[in-house]
Amino acid sequence: MKSNESLQKSVQDAIKWQPLLHAAEIGVTVHDGVVTLTGSVDSYTKKLEAENAAKNVVGVKAVVEKIEVHHHESWSKKTDNDIADEILNAYKWNWQIPDDKIKVRVENGWVNLEGELNWNYQKQEAKNAIKSLEGILGVNNNITIKSQSADAMEKEVIEHHLKRSWALNADDIKVAVNGTSVTLSGTVGSLYQKEEAGRIAWNTPGIWNLHNNLVVEYIFSESF
Repeated sequence: MKSNESLQKSVQDAIKWQPLLHAAEIGVTVHDGVVTLTGSVDSYTKKLEAENAAKNVVGVKAVVEKIEVHHHESWSKKTDNDIADEILNAYKWNWQIPDDKIKVRVENGWVNLEGELNWNYQKQEAKNAIKSLEGILGVNNNITIKSQSADAMEKEVIEHHLKRSWALNADDIKVAVNGTSVTLSGTVGSLYQKEEAGRIAWNTPGIWNLHNNLVVEYIFSESF
């Protein structure tokens, strides 16, 4: 059982141990398990690292990310066209990404990804492959998933893979399948577990949509 103050310190410590981050760059406030991150960093990668560090702390129910990216002056001279060209080149050399199916639009440093892919891991890789590129302020990943598999998804298969994960108590997770959509409901102990359950479900052949309705439950005390 943690107080808001002790959870705040845990998140601050997690950020402190990230090699790319300086703790002074990131402000952390906590209310009933909801963590708000503020501050300014000089790269989009740092922004993601701070967010991921907070998500992995036990007791965090949700993360509100308000970190701003302010690039070095030399980086700010890059045009949207420059950034778009670098993104397309990165996709060209990444075997995990079918680059001909992704549409890239860059507006004032913000990257918008659209298109249709067969697997969620490809969608995630489309974002990961460009997160370190200079000049990017943020990424809106609007790629949709349309599996080529014609096999019907089986609820029991998803439940089996959830039970195999050491990080989850699968007995607390309910799985519902409706056509090409999967819904997860129930409770988990951390935001990391919620995202891990979603990642496992996304690996199911035939899935197009995932509704991750898992609730993070954690008891907070009034003080230390």
